[in-house]
Amino acid sequence: MSQHCTSRKSKGPRPWSGSDVPSSCPPSCRALLILSLAFYPLGCRQQAAFSGAAATNSNVVFSAGEVSATANPLVAKYTFSSPVDADVTIEFGPDATYGLQTWTVATPPGGGEVSILVAGMRQFVTYHMRAIVQYGSGQVFRDSDHTFTTQGLPPSNFPQFTVTRNGKSNNGGVELLDLARTTTLPAAVVDLDGNVVWYYDYDRSFPNPVRPLPNGHIEITTGSQEIREIDLSGATIRELTIPDMNARLADAGSSLALSSFHHDVLPLMNGHLVVLCREDKVYNLAEVAGSTTVGGDVLVDLDRNWKPVWTWSAFDHLDVNRHPMDVNDWTHGNALIYSPADHNLLLSMRNQHWILKIDYADGKGSGDLLWRLGEGGDFTLVGGLSNEWFHGQHFPSIIHELETNQLQLAVFDNGARTQDGTVCTEFSGACSSRPLVLRIDEAARTAEIVWQYELGVYSSWGGSIEYLPNGNIEFDLSNPYPNLMMSRAMEMTENGHETVWQLDLSGNLAYRAYRIPSLYPGVQW
Repeated sequence: MSQHCTSRKSKGPRPWSGSDVPSSCPPSCRALLILSLAFYPLGCRQQAAFSGAAATNSNVVFSAGEVSATANPLVAKYTFSSPVDADVTIEFGPDATYGLQTWTVATPPGGGEVSILVAGMRQFVTYHMRAIVQYGSGQVFRDSDHTFTTQGLPPSNFPQFTVTRNGKSNNGGVELLDLARTTTLPAAVVDLDGNVVWYYDYDRSFPNPVRPLPNGHIEITTGSQEIREIDLSGATIRELTIPDMNARLADAGSSLALSSFHHDVLPLMNGHLVVLCREDKVYNLAEVAGSTTVGGDVLVDLDRNWKPVWTWSAFDHLDVNRHPMDVNDWTHGNALIYSPADHNLLLSMRNQHWILKIDYADGKGSGDLLWRLGEGGDFTLVGGLSNEWFHGQHFPSIIHELETNQLQLAVFDNGARTQDGTVCTEFSGACSSRPLVLRIDEAARTAEIVWQYELGVYSSWGGSIEYLPNGNIEFDLSNPYPNLMMSRAMEMTENGHETVWQLDLSGNLAYRAYRIPSLYPGVQW
C-alpha cells in the first residue's frame, strides 16, 4: 500500500540539539543539518510500506518519511529516519516512475535522521518522490510515495529562454547560468528544454562566479566584497567578507591587503577553496604621468575552515610594465583550473592575453611561474602567426591530460584585438570571437590549434567552453555584437561543427553558461 502525504500543516519547529547532528559530518555538513533540523515541520508521519527482496527477511521497522517546503519554491526537503545504519537516496519525477534522483546521504552511525534537499523541479508541477534506503548487506527498502507541488517563480524579471535542437542526441545534464545584469535574476539552472529548475535570488550585484561544491552546496560570490556558501534551498551556510579575509591573512602572517574578490573560486576535492582576489598598489610608471593605481591578481588557498594556508601574488612574478590591455586593471584574472596530473594551478589572465601555470603542488609549491601560454609567452604556436593566439580569453578548461607534459586545453577566445594589434572596443565589427582547442607540449614548449570555430560575431567579455562526455563541445557567447542584449550557449559536434543544441537567452546576459551533470555531486541526469 502506498501512503501519500499531500497536505501537511506545520506544528511549529521541532526541538533540536547538537546531538541531532552526526559527529562524522564535516563542519559544512553539520551546519546544513542544524539549519534543516531547526525548521523541521511536524506532519504526516506513519508506518510505510516497503518493497524489495529483503523485505520479508528483515525485522527492521521504518516510519514513512516527510516532505516539506523550503524558502525556494522549486526545492523540497525530504526527511527520513532509519533505526539502523543506512544510505538514503531520493528518487523523484512528475509521476510515480520517478526518473531523477538526488545523491546518497548516510545516516548517523547507528541510524538516525537525514534531511535531503530535493531540487531540479519545474514550477507549478506536482512531483512524486520517495526514499530509497539501503542497509545491511545490500538490503533495499523503498519509502511510500509522497507528492510535492512546486510553486511559481518569484516576481523577479526572469530571462526568456529559447531552445533549438536539430533532432540529434545531445549530452545530458542541466545548464548552469551565471547571469550578469543586476536588474534581473542573478543565478539559475535550466533543464535542456529551457525550464528553470533552480535559482538563487538576492539583492547584490551579479555573481562572479557560481560554483557547485563537492559537499553538495554552492559557492557564490555576491558582488566583489563577499563569498558565500549556500545550500540548494538558498540558506546561507557561511560567508566571508574582504575585511574578514584580510584579518585572517594578517593572523596567518601575510602582508597582503585585498580590495576585492573577483571572477572565480576553485573548489578542490580536499575541501579547500582557491579564491581569486585583487590587490591594488601604486606605481610611478614611465609611460604614465603621475602615480598610477595598478590592480593585480592574488590567489588565496582557504582550508576547510576558510583559513588561508597558501597565497600567490601577480606582483611577485610578473612585470608591472607589461600591460597590453589596461594598466589600472593590470592582469584581470578570470578563471582558475586545477591540474590533476601535476597538482598545479592554471590561471587565465584576460588583460595579459595569457594562461599561466603556477607551481601550487597542492599548497606546497613555490608559486613560481612554470609557463605562460599566449602571445609573448613561453610557447611557439605551431603553424600560426602571433595574431592567431587568443586575446582577452575566458574560461579555459582541460580536455585531456594525455601523458606527462601533454595536454589539450579548450579556450573561449574573445578575440579582443584587431589585426593591427589595437584593443577592440566593446562593440566592434573588426573583431571576432571563437571557441578553440589547443594541443600543448609542455616539454617542447609548443602549442597547436587543433579545433576552432569562427563565429563571425564579437563577444567582448564573458564566455565559457567545455568538452562534454559525449564528445561534443559546448560554449557560451555572453554578449555577441551585433546581436546585443542576448546570450547564446551552443552544443556542437567536434567533427563537422554541427550545432545539436542551442539555448538563446534574452532579458539578461550569461557571463558563464555551462553544463553540469546535475545539482548533486556524482549524479548524472
